Amino acid sequence: MERALRVIYMGTPRFALRPLAVLVETEDVALVVTQPDRRAGRGRTLQSSPVKEAALARGIPCLQPERVREADVIEALKALQCDLIVVAAFGQILPKAILEIPEAGCINIHASLLPKYRGASPIPMAIAQGEKETGITTMMMDAGMDTGDILLQRRLAITDTDTAATLSERLSVLGAETILETVAALKGGHLTGVPQVESEATVTPRLRKSHGEIDWNRTPEQIRDHVRAMDPWPGAFTRVRGEMLKIWRVTPHGKVGHPGDVLEARARLLVGARGGSVIVEALQVAGRKRVRVEAFLRGRHLITEGMTLGRP
Repeated sequence: MERALRVIYMGTPRFALRPLAVLVETEDVALVVTQPDRRAGRGRTLQSSPVKEAALARGIPCLQPERVREADVIEALKALQCDLIVVAAFGQILPKAILEIPEAGCINIHASLLPKYRGASPIPMAIAQGEKETGITTMMMDAGMDTGDILLQRRLAITDTDTAATLSERLSVLGAETILETVAALKGGHLTGVPQVESEATVTPRLRKSHGEIDWNRTPEQIRDHVRAMDPWPGAFTRVRGEMLKIWRVTPHGKVGHPGDVLEARARLLVGARGGSVIVEALQVAGRKRVRVEAFLRGRHLITEGMTLGRP
């Protein structure tokens, strides 16, 4: 029977949960490294990352450095004498001093088919760009941002109803399967990396709230994909009468109108786009719950036919 590898696992969001769970079953996960607790929600209370909660529930020690490159953090990782470091959406770039710690290297589970969609937001950006397929790449990490040699890739279709949240959950499952295959190949001595083709690389930004704003000058299909990509965070939004209005679901429509103009606001809410329009199906006024558009139109008349959305 093969010896279990001594692993340090680095991850933060829900996407990183399933890979951690399968590694705990097959390897010796000695430490979890995740981002520090952050204040969130209306009460601004301190909240732990999903990975921290999962680690503590399993009795795995947890380290939460503000900066993983600090000397004391590096020394703590060295002291564990691990065989392998596995990273899944950790949220910090690892310095060379950490990359050199494990004998077997550092393997990253990335939620795209590299070299496309490197960086912090591969899942929402793939949806926003209208991709029909994405996947998981495991790669041997180097000093660059998602530039290391590709180890394994597994593909996954993006459905027309996928949001960033639903696609992330399905990619998490695929990520767990792929890291198990990768570690098995590593143990078997037949894991070979393939260099990425730099000319095909694209880079995604770290999402900010401003990324959610809807550009009504885009096509109906592009607006639909943008809305899906920004769900759950930061949420697609527009402005109306000085208020922020979040848009959670739209359907492209053929009726042509000036971009941003409210074409209908009675039985349905129809807004003009480039070359067509979109039917808004679910939305949310600031400080209120998400509702279906029928309930919204029965309430206060924040939106009326003929007005233009997107103006301050």
